[in-house]
Amino acid sequence: MRAIERVNSGAAPAYGDDEFTAEAVEHIRRHLGAGAMPYFIYTGTGANVLSLGSCVRPWEGVICPDTAHIYVSETGAPEWHLGTRLLTVPSEDGKLTIEGMRSRITGLGNESRVQPRAISITQATELGTVYTPDEVQALADAAHEAGLYVHMDGARLANAAASLGLGLGDVSSACGVDVLSFGGTKNGALCAEAVVFFDPVLADGFQYRRKQGMQLASKMRYVAAQFTGLLADDTWRDNAAHANAMARRLADGLIALPGVRLTQPVQSNQLFVELPADRVLALEEGGSFHVWRPELSEYRFVCSFTTSPDEVDQFLEHARGVLGGGDA
Repeated sequence: MRAIERVNSGAAPAYGDDEFTAEAVEHIRRHLGAGAMPYFIYTGTGANVLSLGSCVRPWEGVICPDTAHIYVSETGAPEWHLGTRLLTVPSEDGKLTIEGMRSRITGLGNESRVQPRAISITQATELGTVYTPDEVQALADAAHEAGLYVHMDGARLANAAASLGLGLGDVSSACGVDVLSFGGTKNGALCAEAVVFFDPVLADGFQYRRKQGMQLASKMRYVAAQFTGLLADDTWRDNAAHANAMARRLADGLIALPGVRLTQPVQSNQLFVELPADRVLALEEGGSFHVWRPELSEYRFVCSFTTSPDEVDQFLEHARGVLGGGDA
């Protein structure tokens, strides 16, 4: 909010031709590399759809885990807007493997089959797990060897970097990623996302794609300035590390209670747990969480940059009253 207020004085050129947008571009390049080519937009789904649209044509496919946000939580937006097909791979931990990727590289040269052209991985994943730099690099190398582009959905990139104690580029651009959906909103920004290219071939013409995709902001400085607010100092890391720590605090408290089991390692700001099915409604009276796999009584909890220790502790106190066990 202070970053927005700083640029909310006087007139400025529209559509990104202003000093504040240029400043934000330089901050992104400082974190992601001098060759990074960022374009600011409004929404995460917009970032994913537009960045993938620079990688694939309508008869081509995107290989991704079956838990990917682009497949599970975007209402078919990539397929609707791009005409592409999402070629999913089963994943128990949210990650794409080299073997899984290769299993979907089929039908090459067959005019009756969708042609694989890109992979999409999420950092941190939809299951809260985090790719190490070596894992991303190995996937990128294998994808490039197969002639595929590499897209990273970085809605929670900051959480992944904070979890590993690394920089934003260390877990993305430095590992062979061709285009990144760089999330700001989930780390504290207001309707501020970016598509960042590392392959200039893919960036060619993106300014037209962004406008056609209804994601070009006239008052661009209000979007761009928020990235300056996050990246000029350690605000991005502080926000993400706090959210991660609150998730760990919540997980530690929950697993001490009877009938609760973690289904994924807690590596970012999300946790997935099995809860006693007959106690879920009572637990919901103490806080909001998301049904993940109802047939397994599995639920998703997410902590944010604003989640406080008191909020976590209050929910845990409620959970102890519902489930029993632990300190009263």
